[in-house]
Amino acid sequence: MKRYSLIFFSFMIASCTTSTYDDIEEIQEENQGELVIFQDVAFIFENNCTACHSNPPQNGAPMALTNYSEIKNAVETRGLLDRISRDEGEQGLMPLGGPRLPQQQIDLITQWNLDGLLEN
Repeated sequence: MKRYSLIFFSFMIASCTTSTYDDIEEIQEENQGELVIFQDVAFIFENNCTACHSNPPQNGAPMALTNYSEIKNAVETRGLLDRISRDEGEQGLMPLGGPRLPQQQIDLITQWNLDGLLEN
């Protein structure tokens, strides 16, 4: 029994550490510190929106989405994030007639909004 106590005590001492909470580094999330800017999302609008939201707008689109200020305005005042985030088949989903944008692109536009709708 004395032998097992000695082994147990040895493991206890060996498992001690001198690290403190100050020594622990915060885990960095991917892309932390990298802001999404307009250049990062512009291709989404060019590839999916400008067929209707051109200048001038076509097919009954109410506004153009061809440049930074038009797209920023649509996010801030026209519910663009809501319209692109609706479920497939839901009324008002953009792009009109679908298919829904890939979630990764929606997330990128959402992050651009959260980062302050930066132009560059």
